[in-house]
Amino acid sequence: MTLGWEGRDRVETKNTKGMMRAELLRARRELPQDDCSTAARALARHALSLPELASAGTVAGYASVGAEPGTQDLLDMLRNHGTRVLLPVLLPDNDLNWAVYEGPGSLVPAGRGLLEPDGARLGPDEVLTADVILLPGLAVDTHGMRLGRGGGSYDRVLERLAKAGAHPALVVLVYAHEVIARVPAEPHDHPVHAVITPEGVRRFATL
Repeated sequence: MTLGWEGRDRVETKNTKGMMRAELLRARRELPQDDCSTAARALARHALSLPELASAGTVAGYASVGAEPGTQDLLDMLRNHGTRVLLPVLLPDNDLNWAVYEGPGSLVPAGRGLLEPDGARLGPDEVLTADVILLPGLAVDTHGMRLGRGGGSYDRVLERLAKAGAHPALVVLVYAHEVIARVPAEPHDHPVHAVITPEGVRRFATL
């Protein structure tokens, strides 16, 4: 089968994304643990300077693992602020269920090295109640296009939001050096509204 121009462009974009992911993940693995811990504290301090996050009643976040920008301080800060925090539970088909975060002691090891809340599963549509969604990412570009890990879980979340007509603020968490000039984009990719890094907050668009 011969691919048309559109098909070849799509394959090239996927290949470029794959190479970028590999390089970004390698760079994260080389980060010293002390630097990661310092970055996590700084990220949490900056987070509430984003008005949408400071005023949110419900935030859909995630529990960071490995060398990801740390979210534990941020999750606890939001919870102490009175915000209802939802965390994802990975389903076998890579879709996401959700449960309320009840503190560090409520996190349990799950498949693929992830951490999940041990509370009641509220269903994939619970994300529709969120005022802000914190998205994991490996990079974001100057137009707000996010590069994820490629599993497609958050593509499903964003598709669910679009079908329901929900418009939460989309915020990606990355290191400062992961804000780059351009992320290869495919038709299903959605730009985020803002990025939080250990150096501060940058807004790309308003709701």
